[in-house]
Amino acid sequence: MTDKVIIYGLDGKEKSTAELPNLFSIRPRIDLVSRAVTSLELSTKQPQGRDPLAGMRNTARSWGSGFGTSRFPRRKGSGYPGARNAAFVPGAVGGRLPHPPRTIKVLTKHVNTKERHLALLNAISATANKELVSSRGHLISKIPSLPLVVDDKIQTIKKTSDVLEVFEKLGLFEDVQRVKDGLSIRAGKGKSRGRKFKRKKSILVVIKDNFGIYNAARNIAGVDIVNISSLNCSDLAPGAKLGRLTLWVESAFNRLNKMGGN
Repeated sequence: MTDKVIIYGLDGKEKSTAELPNLFSIRPRIDLVSRAVTSLELSTKQPQGRDPLAGMRNTARSWGSGFGTSRFPRRKGSGYPGARNAAFVPGAVGGRLPHPPRTIKVLTKHVNTKERHLALLNAISATANKELVSSRGHLISKIPSLPLVVDDKIQTIKKTSDVLEVFEKLGLFEDVQRVKDGLSIRAGKGKSRGRKFKRKKSILVVIKDNFGIYNAARNIAGVDIVNISSLNCSDLAPGAKLGRLTLWVESAFNRLNKMGGN
Protein backbone atom coordinates (compact mmCIF):
# COMPACT_ATOMS: atom_id res chain seq x y z
CA MET A 1 0.00 0.00 0.00
CA THR A 2 1.48 3.36 -1.03
CA ASP A 3 1.55 6.48 1.14
CA LYS A 4 -0.33 8.47 -1.51
CA VAL A 5 -3.87 8.11 -2.79
CA ILE A 6 -5.07 9.41 -6.15
CA ILE A 7 -8.04 11.78 -6.26
CA TYR A 8 -10.13 11.47 -9.43
CA GLY A 9 -12.27 14.07 -11.14
CA LEU A 10 -15.81 13.54 -12.37
CA ASP A 11 -14.39 12.62 -15.78
CA GLY A 12 -12.54 9.65 -14.29
CA LYS A 13 -9.09 11.19 -14.80
CA GLU A 14 -6.47 11.79 -12.14
CA LYS A 15 -6.83 15.21 -10.56
CA SER A 16 -4.34 15.26 -7.64
CA THR A 17 -2.97 13.16 -4.81
CA ALA A 18 -3.37 13.16 -1.05
CA GLU A 19 -1.74 11.56 1.96
CA LEU A 20 -3.10 8.14 2.85
CA PRO A 21 -4.45 8.21 6.45
CA ASN A 22 -2.68 5.97 8.95
CA LEU A 23 -5.83 4.02 9.72
CA PHE A 24 -5.58 2.20 6.38
CA SER A 25 -2.56 0.34 7.74
CA ILE A 26 -4.77 -1.42 10.33
CA ARG A 27 -5.27 -5.12 9.77
CA PRO A 28 -9.08 -5.60 9.79
CA ARG A 29 -10.51 -7.71 12.60
CA ILE A 30 -13.85 -9.34 11.87
CA ASP A 31 -14.57 -10.04 15.56
CA LEU A 32 -14.60 -6.34 16.49
CA VAL A 33 -16.72 -5.34 13.51
CA SER A 34 -19.16 -8.21 14.11
CA ARG A 35 -19.77 -7.10 17.71
CA ALA A 36 -20.32 -3.50 16.65
CA VAL A 37 -22.74 -4.43 13.85
CA THR A 38 -24.70 -6.74 16.14
CA SER A 39 -24.99 -3.98 18.74
CA LEU A 40 -26.25 -1.50 16.13
CA GLU A 41 -28.82 -3.91 14.73
CA LEU A 42 -30.16 -4.83 18.16
CA SER A 43 -30.47 -1.17 19.14
CA THR A 44 -33.01 -0.70 16.34
CA LYS A 45 -35.06 -3.76 17.28
CA GLN A 46 -38.40 -2.93 18.86
CA PRO A 47 -39.29 -4.95 22.00
CA GLN A 48 -42.39 -7.06 21.60
CA GLY A 49 -44.60 -8.93 24.04
CA ARG A 50 -47.99 -10.53 24.52
CA ASP A 51 -51.02 -9.56 26.53
CA PRO A 52 -50.67 -11.39 29.89
CA LEU A 53 -54.32 -12.44 29.67
CA ALA A 54 -54.22 -13.58 26.03
CA GLY A 55 -55.96 -16.95 25.74
CA MET A 56 -57.21 -16.73 29.32
CA ARG A 57 -60.35 -14.62 28.90
CA ASN A 58 -62.86 -17.45 29.00
CA THR A 59 -64.97 -19.56 31.35
CA ALA A 60 -62.94 -22.74 30.95
CA ARG A 61 -62.80 -25.06 33.96
CA SER A 62 -61.66 -28.65 34.29
CA TRP A 63 -64.39 -31.26 34.78
CA GLY A 64 -62.10 -33.38 36.90
CA SER A 65 -61.98 -37.17 36.70
CA GLY A 66 -64.77 -39.68 36.11
CA PHE A 67 -66.03 -38.44 32.72
CA GLY A 68 -63.90 -40.61 30.45
CA THR A 69 -62.04 -37.69 28.97
CA SER A 70 -58.96 -35.61 29.64
CA ARG A 71 -58.84 -33.05 32.41
CA PHE A 72 -58.29 -30.13 30.04
CA PRO A 73 -60.24 -27.01 31.07
CA ARG A 74 -63.38 -26.69 28.93
CA ARG A 75 -65.61 -23.74 28.25
CA LYS A 76 -68.90 -23.47 30.10
CA GLY A 77 -71.71 -25.14 28.21
CA SER A 78 -69.29 -27.31 26.24
CA GLY A 79 -71.79 -30.13 25.91
CA TYR A 80 -70.82 -33.79 25.74
CA PRO A 81 -67.40 -34.91 27.06
CA GLY A 82 -65.86 -35.44 23.62
CA ALA A 83 -66.58 -31.92 22.39
CA ARG A 84 -63.53 -30.05 21.09
CA ASN A 85 -63.76 -26.88 23.12
CA ALA A 86 -60.83 -27.06 25.50
CA ALA A 87 -59.33 -23.69 26.33
CA PHE A 88 -57.05 -21.78 28.68
CA VAL A 89 -54.08 -24.18 28.62
CA PRO A 90 -51.14 -24.09 26.13
CA GLY A 91 -52.13 -27.38 24.51
CA ALA A 92 -55.57 -26.14 23.41
CA VAL A 93 -56.48 -24.24 20.27
CA GLY A 94 -56.81 -20.59 21.25
CA GLY A 95 -55.17 -21.19 24.61
CA ARG A 96 -52.34 -19.19 26.13
CA LEU A 97 -48.75 -19.47 24.93
CA PRO A 98 -46.45 -21.51 27.21
CA HIS A 99 -43.47 -19.13 27.01
CA PRO A 100 -44.58 -15.94 25.26
CA PRO A 101 -42.12 -13.14 24.38
CA ARG A 102 -42.00 -10.38 26.97
CA THR A 103 -41.12 -6.72 26.73
CA ILE A 104 -38.79 -7.01 29.73
CA LYS A 105 -36.37 -9.13 27.71
CA VAL A 106 -33.04 -7.35 27.24
CA LEU A 107 -32.39 -7.05 23.49
CA THR A 108 -29.48 -4.59 23.51
CA LYS A 109 -25.83 -5.55 23.52
CA HIS A 110 -23.38 -3.09 25.04
CA VAL A 111 -20.09 -2.34 23.29
CA ASN A 112 -17.53 -0.07 24.88
CA THR A 113 -16.95 3.30 23.23
CA LYS A 114 -13.29 2.65 22.47
CA GLU A 115 -14.08 -0.79 21.07
CA ARG A 116 -16.82 0.65 18.85
CA HIS A 117 -14.43 3.31 17.57
CA LEU A 118 -11.73 0.71 16.88
CA ALA A 119 -14.28 -1.42 15.01
CA LEU A 120 -15.14 1.58 12.83
CA LEU A 121 -11.46 2.08 12.01
CA ASN A 122 -11.16 -1.61 11.10
CA ALA A 123 -14.22 -1.39 8.82
CA ILE A 124 -12.80 1.70 7.09
CA SER A 125 -9.44 0.01 6.60
CA ALA A 126 -11.13 -3.00 4.98
CA THR A 127 -12.57 -0.82 2.20
CA ALA A 128 -9.04 -0.51 0.76
CA ASN A 129 -8.40 -4.27 0.75
CA LYS A 130 -9.09 -5.63 -2.74
CA GLU A 131 -9.38 -9.22 -1.54
CA LEU A 132 -12.05 -8.37 1.02
CA VAL A 133 -13.97 -6.13 -1.40
CA SER A 134 -13.90 -8.80 -4.07
CA SER A 135 -14.95 -11.54 -1.63
CA ARG A 136 -18.16 -9.61 -0.90
CA GLY A 137 -19.08 -10.07 -4.56
CA HIS A 138 -18.25 -6.57 -5.80
CA LEU A 139 -16.97 -6.24 -9.37
CA ILE A 140 -13.78 -4.18 -9.14
CA SER A 141 -11.87 -5.14 -12.28
CA LYS A 142 -12.44 -1.70 -13.87
CA ILE A 143 -11.83 0.35 -10.72
CA PRO A 144 -8.49 2.22 -10.97
CA SER A 145 -7.50 2.02 -7.29
CA LEU A 146 -8.63 1.47 -3.73
CA PRO A 147 -9.44 3.48 -1.70
CA LEU A 148 -11.36 5.31 -4.40
CA VAL A 149 -11.55 9.08 -3.85
CA VAL A 150 -13.42 11.53 -6.06
CA ASP A 151 -13.60 15.32 -6.32
CA ASP A 152 -16.04 17.26 -4.08
CA LYS A 153 -17.98 18.39 -7.15
CA ILE A 154 -19.86 15.09 -7.12
CA GLN A 155 -21.82 16.43 -4.12
CA THR A 156 -23.44 19.07 -6.35
CA ILE A 157 -24.91 16.60 -8.86
CA LYS A 158 -28.72 16.73 -8.89
CA LYS A 159 -29.65 14.25 -11.64
CA THR A 160 -29.53 10.46 -11.38
CA SER A 161 -28.31 10.12 -14.95
CA ASP A 162 -25.30 12.31 -14.14
CA VAL A 163 -24.45 10.17 -11.11
CA LEU A 164 -24.56 7.02 -13.23
CA GLU A 165 -22.31 8.69 -15.78
CA VAL A 166 -19.72 9.44 -13.09
CA PHE A 167 -19.97 5.87 -11.82
CA GLU A 168 -19.31 4.58 -15.32
CA LYS A 169 -16.21 6.76 -15.76
CA LEU A 170 -14.85 5.59 -12.41
CA GLY A 171 -15.42 1.91 -13.23
CA LEU A 172 -18.29 1.47 -10.76
CA PHE A 173 -21.20 1.03 -13.16
CA GLU A 174 -20.55 -2.71 -13.56
CA ASP A 175 -21.19 -3.27 -9.85
CA VAL A 176 -24.35 -1.13 -9.94
CA GLN A 177 -25.63 -3.24 -12.83
CA ARG A 178 -24.87 -6.42 -10.88
CA VAL A 179 -27.16 -5.35 -8.05
CA LYS A 180 -29.87 -4.05 -10.39
CA ASP A 181 -30.15 -7.46 -12.02
CA GLY A 182 -29.80 -9.35 -8.72
CA LEU A 183 -33.31 -8.93 -7.28
CA SER A 184 -34.48 -12.16 -5.65
CA ILE A 185 -37.52 -13.35 -3.69
CA ARG A 186 -36.96 -13.87 0.00
CA ALA A 187 -37.45 -17.34 1.44
CA GLY A 188 -39.85 -17.98 4.30
CA LYS A 189 -42.64 -15.98 5.91
CA GLY A 190 -40.91 -12.66 5.25
CA LYS A 191 -42.60 -12.63 1.84
CA SER A 192 -45.94 -11.96 3.49
CA ARG A 193 -44.60 -9.35 5.92
CA GLY A 194 -43.82 -6.49 3.58
CA ARG A 195 -40.35 -7.61 2.50
CA LYS A 196 -40.94 -9.97 -0.40
CA PHE A 197 -37.83 -9.02 -2.38
CA LYS A 198 -34.20 -9.13 -1.34
CA ARG A 199 -31.50 -7.00 -2.94
CA LYS A 200 -27.73 -6.97 -2.55
CA LYS A 201 -25.61 -4.00 -1.54
CA SER A 202 -23.56 -2.03 -4.04
CA ILE A 203 -21.63 1.24 -3.65
CA LEU A 204 -21.43 3.26 -0.46
CA VAL A 205 -20.84 6.96 -1.17
CA VAL A 206 -19.38 8.82 1.82
CA ILE A 207 -19.96 12.59 1.61
CA LYS A 208 -19.33 15.63 3.80
CA ASP A 209 -22.03 17.99 2.50
CA ASN A 210 -25.22 17.35 0.57
CA PHE A 211 -25.81 19.76 -2.30
CA GLY A 212 -28.12 17.44 -4.24
CA ILE A 213 -26.22 14.16 -4.42
CA TYR A 214 -28.50 12.43 -1.92
CA ASN A 215 -31.69 12.91 -3.93
CA ALA A 216 -29.85 12.14 -7.16
CA ALA A 217 -28.45 8.77 -6.01
CA ARG A 218 -30.99 7.47 -3.52
CA ASN A 219 -33.06 5.67 -6.17
CA ILE A 220 -30.12 3.74 -7.62
CA ALA A 221 -30.46 0.11 -6.57
CA GLY A 222 -27.99 -0.93 -3.89
CA VAL A 223 -26.34 2.51 -3.59
CA ASP A 224 -26.28 4.20 -0.17
CA ILE A 225 -25.31 7.81 0.64
CA VAL A 226 -24.00 8.53 4.13
CA ASN A 227 -22.42 11.57 5.78
CA ILE A 228 -18.95 11.06 7.25
CA SER A 229 -20.23 12.33 10.63
CA SER A 230 -22.80 9.52 10.86
CA LEU A 231 -20.71 6.73 9.32
CA ASN A 232 -20.94 3.42 11.21
CA CYS A 233 -19.97 -0.23 10.87
CA SER A 234 -23.36 -1.27 9.49
CA ASP A 235 -22.78 1.02 6.49
CA LEU A 236 -19.23 -0.21 5.86
CA ALA A 237 -19.82 -3.89 6.64
CA PRO A 238 -23.47 -4.90 6.08
CA GLY A 239 -24.18 -8.20 7.75
CA ALA A 240 -20.82 -7.93 9.56
CA LYS A 241 -19.00 -8.82 6.35
CA LEU A 242 -16.01 -6.58 5.70
CA GLY A 243 -15.03 -4.93 2.43
CA ARG A 244 -17.92 -2.90 1.04
CA LEU A 245 -17.14 -1.02 -2.16
CA THR A 246 -16.83 2.60 -0.98
CA LEU A 247 -16.52 5.87 -2.89
CA TRP A 248 -15.01 8.62 -0.77
CA VAL A 249 -15.59 12.30 -1.47
CA GLU A 250 -12.32 14.24 -1.09
CA SER A 251 -13.44 16.42 1.83
CA ALA A 252 -14.82 13.39 3.69
CA PHE A 253 -11.67 11.40 3.01
CA ASN A 254 -9.51 14.17 4.48
CA ARG A 255 -11.45 13.96 7.74
CA LEU A 256 -10.21 10.41 8.25
CA ASN A 257 -6.90 11.83 9.47
CA LYS A 258 -8.72 13.10 12.57
CA MET A 259 -10.25 9.71 13.37
CA GLY A 260 -7.05 8.15 14.74
CA GLY A 261 -5.48 4.86 13.78
CA ASN A 262 -1.87 5.49 14.77
